[in-house]
Amino acid sequence: MAQSSWEAHHEHVKEKGLLAKKFYVVLTKPAGGMEAVIENLQEHLKYQLELEANGAMFAAGPFADDEEQEWEGEGMVILRADSLEEAKNIAENDPMHRSGARTFRIRPWMMNEGSITINVTYSNGKRSVI
Repeated sequence: MAQSSWEAHHEHVKEKGLLAKKFYVVLTKPAGGMEAVIENLQEHLKYQLELEANGAMFAAGPFADDEEQEWEGEGMVILRADSLEEAKNIAENDPMHRSGARTFRIRPWMMNEGSITINVTYSNGKRSVI
């Protein structure tokens, strides 16, 4: 299969009628041990809530290890940003990265398929995401 530019692929996917929604995925991992990660966790979570509130964050959360037993400090943040540069600026300002507790890598990502179901029960206000 011949390679094509990211923008050409984006246009091709849109022409096929898929969503072609662009995001930036920040893959983050400890730079050293877990001590620095734990020390910066509260400020990191506060920053994440700010990103959520201002609409910059699509989703975020930690990864378990391969056996689904331990948390080794790795995580993922999916950002809404207009450019890779903007996404990098957002990631650099995360207290985990600013402090040196974690390093990160950013990958542009295009969401094409999937679904979300939200269930709201009017009588008791309960809600769930399926």
